[in-house]
Amino acid sequence: MRRLLTFLCLFISYSFIYSQSSLPPGTYTSTNKKAIKYFEESKQMFQMRKDDEAEKLVKKAIEADPNFIEAYSAYAQLLLEKNRIKEAIPLYEKALLINPKIFIENNYYLGVAYLNEAMYDKAIPHLETIIKAERINPNLKDEAARYLKNAKFGSVAIKNPQPFKPVNVGPGINTGEYEYFPALTADGNTFLFTRNIREGEGVEAPRQEDFYTSKKINNAWQTANPINSVNTLGNEGAPSLSADGEIMFFASCMEVTGDYGSSDRKGYGSCDIFYAQKINGKWSKPRNAGSMINTRNWETQPSFSSDGKTLYFIRGMVSREGIKNPDIYSSVIGEDGKFSEPVKLGDNINTLEGEESVFIHPDNQTLYFSSEGHPGMGRLDIFMSKRNADGSWGKAVNLGYPINTVADENSLLVDADGKLAYFASEREGGFGGLDIYQFELPETLRPEKITYVKGHIFNARTKDPLEASFELVDLESQQSVTSAFSNSQGEFLVTLTSNHNYLVNVSKPGFLFYSDNFSLKDKVADYSKPYKLEIPLQPIDTGIIELKNIFFDVNKWDLKAESKAELQKIISFLKANPLLKVEFSGHTDNSGEKAFNKTLSNNRAKAIYDYVIEKGAIPATNLSYKGYGDTKPKAPNDSPENKAKNRRTELKIVSK
Repeated sequence: MRRLLTFLCLFISYSFIYSQSSLPPGTYTSTNKKAIKYFEESKQMFQMRKDDEAEKLVKKAIEADPNFIEAYSAYAQLLLEKNRIKEAIPLYEKALLINPKIFIENNYYLGVAYLNEAMYDKAIPHLETIIKAERINPNLKDEAARYLKNAKFGSVAIKNPQPFKPVNVGPGINTGEYEYFPALTADGNTFLFTRNIREGEGVEAPRQEDFYTSKKINNAWQTANPINSVNTLGNEGAPSLSADGEIMFFASCMEVTGDYGSSDRKGYGSCDIFYAQKINGKWSKPRNAGSMINTRNWETQPSFSSDGKTLYFIRGMVSREGIKNPDIYSSVIGEDGKFSEPVKLGDNINTLEGEESVFIHPDNQTLYFSSEGHPGMGRLDIFMSKRNADGSWGKAVNLGYPINTVADENSLLVDADGKLAYFASEREGGFGGLDIYQFELPETLRPEKITYVKGHIFNARTKDPLEASFELVDLESQQSVTSAFSNSQGEFLVTLTSNHNYLVNVSKPGFLFYSDNFSLKDKVADYSKPYKLEIPLQPIDTGIIELKNIFFDVNKWDLKAESKAELQKIISFLKANPLLKVEFSGHTDNSGEKAFNKTLSNNRAKAIYDYVIEKGAIPATNLSYKGYGDTKPKAPNDSPENKAKNRRTELKIVSK
């Protein structure tokens, strides 16, 4: 038990056993001279780090006097240091049975040992004894109080297990080596992970960490291949993929000198976070995420949000004793493309103990992470937190037993659908070493329901794919959900929360901007049926953009609040093309009086014209407006659907 035993060893020593005794100084609970002689010789062997000799001698002391409390306590401490916890438990039990008052601190060590072995109900009374004791080390009391929370949580959790049936993901990914730290694209078809391979024969042979990737074909993961453009002779680990699989963040570790073996990859010290981009189907040379993210301390285990805006990662302080109390930080990418000053997440996430393995789900609302500090089963447990309406993170929720156990649990990944979770385990029945497993996540622990959108941007005239910038906006909140670029094939993939209406804007120099909207309201999020967008961009000289995200109430011409994002897009387009002269056009269907329709369409066009001049400082000489009423229908006015098509506003290029 890494964390618990480390603490135990700070407190236990043979001299400690004497100093904490309620007996007069220099006296023992035994008067047997032979037993005392063996005990003191054992102490000398222990101080010389001759543990085997110390164990033989302390056993002789107990044989000489079966009621020698110091000998039982010292022997139990020796076993704890050798991680033989089960053997230590009956020795502490015997010492307390002989006399529970002389070495009251034995309650602490026995309680923690019980906790280490998942014997929660037995741990509780001993830890409570320490908390209630009068003459006790205050640090020991504080630790006992923290472990008591774990014991009480574990006692309840183990009696109320979560459904948990892990399944090995198969030989395409797992081998006889170690596979861990999984990552997955939003469409669930590309799997990225770390493989740790022993290079050479024998247990002393060095190990190498590299990235491998696997594709899903016919619902089966194919044989994984190394990512040679990213892998080096150094170690790479903890990958995180953007939703579309086009950007990968990962950690590489080194000495402070910046030496990554034979790689020319340079850093700021300890572990640094790097990123690579996929260009024409191949990963680019990795680049350091920069001095805002990386320091001379330990930065690792990145997780990149699906909206492409926020990087979550782990930062720990490097000390002589190792990495001290790592915490979860986040940094936002600004409009200039640079990372902001990282911010440590609040107390609902970070504790005075260590946090690891942060994972932001593609819903961008649910955070999974591992922690030693929140009440759990005993060591690192996996927790979930939901984002509050004000942007803060809610109270951490333990995933429960047996997803969490008394062992360390970390590296959890939840697929975009929210149903399957992935983790690494060395359990029986695998291929050897750590394998990656999947299991169905209980309903109460799932993220928000989302779907994903696949877009294809192309030249409307030539049909050639286009690399272009795109933005998706929540129409109700007018908040940008994501903004990025399509790849060289004109494709993009983003995840979206269901039950919302969205605006999509696409732009590229030399082309008219594209505007449309779509609704995911009242639609069941189904990852087998993504929403698809075909987006043709017209060269600027081809004329007309239908403004599909300009909204008015029936028979009115006041611009609705939902129109703001579209209006700002118009302003940006006109500022980027200052020589263009454009006309804003209004159109109606044939319902009602023609004179009213003409006035209505004219006033709606003028409302756009006035807004752009006032808010965008666009010269009025470049703009005009006109209402056409029902004289230029797009479709016959023979159905409600066609009438809706005819009620529209447009931006028309008059001259370049």
